[in-house]
Amino acid sequence: MHPFSIAVHGGAGTILKEDMTPELEKAYLQGLQDALNAGYAVLEEGGTAVNAVKAACVILEDNLLFNAGRGSVFTKKGVQEMDAAIMDGKNLAAGSVAGVRNVRNPIELATEVMLNSNHVFLSGKGANDFAIKQGIKLEPDEFFFSQFRYDQWKSIRDSDNYSLDHTHQGLEELMRDKKFGTIGAVACDGEGNIAAATSTGGMTNKKYGRIGDSPLIGCGTYANNSTCAISCTGHGEPFIRAVAAHDVSCLMEYKGLTLQQAINEVVNVKLLKIDGEGGMIGVDANGNIALIFNSAGMYRGMKNSKGEEFIGIYKD
Repeated sequence: MHPFSIAVHGGAGTILKEDMTPELEKAYLQGLQDALNAGYAVLEEGGTAVNAVKAACVILEDNLLFNAGRGSVFTKKGVQEMDAAIMDGKNLAAGSVAGVRNVRNPIELATEVMLNSNHVFLSGKGANDFAIKQGIKLEPDEFFFSQFRYDQWKSIRDSDNYSLDHTHQGLEELMRDKKFGTIGAVACDGEGNIAAATSTGGMTNKKYGRIGDSPLIGCGTYANNSTCAISCTGHGEPFIRAVAAHDVSCLMEYKGLTLQQAINEVVNVKLLKIDGEGGMIGVDANGNIALIFNSAGMYRGMKNSKGEEFIGIYKD
């Protein structure tokens, strides 16, 4: 059988060990482990890369610690607006949703868009209407409530500030403490097909229906069997301007760079030039994995059929 592998991320940014309690660190590591196990189980049973990345993302969306699905941050209006995308490297099929509300698992809705809508990208009320038509699980507002997200929003809701993700401290640290709370997964299955998925609640106190890179094919999410599958996490605006995920694919296709070299070029050279902080995870059709970031930390993990496994948070 072809070697198979999976990687996940739970966001990047100013994630420092001194800001983390042992209990919280353990909870984050367990969340990443649970997601890896869910995705890996799909691959182990001969499932597709698409189903593996979806399974991993569902676990992270259901975990309050991560800014996606249930753990999504509050917008300026005090609600959750979620974005997600999934892409199949075998045939370049893709599905995205943006600004959806009350959808328990936006990654499942993005998958339905890819498979059953004849479209790639649905947004807002239309995406919600499609969710209802497809029988996607919806939840009341209370399901998405968490006290620390609410407190974080409350501290800046009367200002024009926005915060890039969760913090467990007060406003002073919040302005210093940048975390980009996206979750994502990439996988290579036993057939040598690859896929990528990304999901996010966006920025705390975001206005005007702001959408970041996560649901944009080629920016925050991309997969092509001939090159790579990529899921990004970071300050979305620079990632959009850099068309970051697709740029990795281009460097591999046109310049012959390896996955590791291509991601390193985009994350540590190109993005830095435009103040693009964050990182990305990637896989190629040989099952190679790369987890690269230019921020202080990135919640990340990988597991493959060769018996290699890794989970980390900080820059080691």
